[in-house]
Amino acid sequence: MAETITADAVADAVAPGGIDAGHTAWILMSCALVNFMTPGLAFFYGGLVRRNHVLSIIIQNYVCMGIITLIWVVWGFSLCFGASGWFYGDPGDFVMLNRVSGAPLPHEGRGKMGEAYVEGIPGLVFAAYQGMFAVITPALMTGAFAERIKFAPFLVFVVLWVHLVYFPWCHWVWGPNGWLMTWGVCDFAGGLVVHVTAGFSALATVMALPSREKLEGAPVDTTPHNVPYVALGTALLWFGWFGFNGGSALGSDSVAAYALINTEISASVALLVWMFIEWKLEGKPSLVGVCVGAIAGLATITPAAGFVKPWAAVVIGTASAIFCYACVYGLTKMGYDDALDVWGVHGMGGFLGTCLLGVLAEHDVNGVSGDWNQFKKQLAAALLCAIYSFVVAFALMKGLMLVMDVVPDVEMVRSGLDYSMHGMLAHNSDDDDAKPKKSAARGPEKTEEMDGSGAKVGIRLDP
Repeated sequence: MAETITADAVADAVAPGGIDAGHTAWILMSCALVNFMTPGLAFFYGGLVRRNHVLSIIIQNYVCMGIITLIWVVWGFSLCFGASGWFYGDPGDFVMLNRVSGAPLPHEGRGKMGEAYVEGIPGLVFAAYQGMFAVITPALMTGAFAERIKFAPFLVFVVLWVHLVYFPWCHWVWGPNGWLMTWGVCDFAGGLVVHVTAGFSALATVMALPSREKLEGAPVDTTPHNVPYVALGTALLWFGWFGFNGGSALGSDSVAAYALINTEISASVALLVWMFIEWKLEGKPSLVGVCVGAIAGLATITPAAGFVKPWAAVVIGTASAIFCYACVYGLTKMGYDDALDVWGVHGMGGFLGTCLLGVLAEHDVNGVSGDWNQFKKQLAAALLCAIYSFVVAFALMKGLMLVMDVVPDVEMVRSGLDYSMHGMLAHNSDDDDAKPKKSAARGPEKTEEMDGSGAKVGIRLDP
């Protein structure tokens, strides 16, 4: 008689130790994709700023990869996913990734004994993947205060901000028994945790810091210096966003499939709608507008990606372009200098997507139904997140301004933060306006003079 093989036996044979190879491979890839988004963001922002401030914005993005990763490993992961407290997780629970291994993340002390917090993938993979979200979130804010913050205060601000804003919201929404999760608030891939926190904190810094025009005492030409950089950064962000949203299913399953296709649909629709709005209102479609529209669609679908069907992604993409364009236009008209439209695109995009989730979610996608009760929860969480993020970031920036020299002086800005703060230039051509001029103290330049036959006849001293 042939031996009967049970489904459990097959699962054990395929995935010893409770690890699913398919799920693990997808989250490993998604981790790399999300990591790739931060350099993409650096190029996107780098193309939008003026040519003598390119390196200053890129280094702010890159340094987040270093400093936030270190904090995440030492205690940040514990603050987000350790045994639940009301504000933070237990900071000592996974300190230096202790008890986080190649096995699924243990759930002892945070649920039923013996359960894993995330089934099928190693705890180290889950920790690494979540760490990528922690890295890019503060980096998003850099576009709001571009060209008007010194590097050292920026580092202090980012370190304090992740502890007071990102870590608590990550714990409340995604952590084990987080109080917002327990209440029923949904955020698939970071509408609240990433985009609303960063976007409304960015708005706070815009209001706390002087505008570029006020700082320089003259009108500022804000024309993007390198549009191909913007297009390249958009491509890298869009590519990485498939891991950002698709990977948030924490497995290679039907939910990941919905999240992935919804991401593509929303971005594509928002790109087109933004282009047509700009074409109608400003007379010509621009590549920058197309790129910004795509990012708005990506940010807005993020909280809902794994809860809605493709038809709803079309609605979300359309709404995101109209709503975010209006927010960007309105803030500019009010005179606020959100340099790269972080609040209008990320903050309000994440806010809108969080609320639309409560209306458009379908139960057979991921177990959540859009109805009045769900919408009220989503709206309340979005409002709380917006207000909390704004107040804390504003207080942080104003507090730093009392104890540190945060804003660069006018000469530093006019000469370019690339050179004045970092001693380098992004563009080293002879006609580069940002390039420091030779000092008169060096004396005259020597030039060899030739006669008509090419013979050297002397040396001319040029002033």
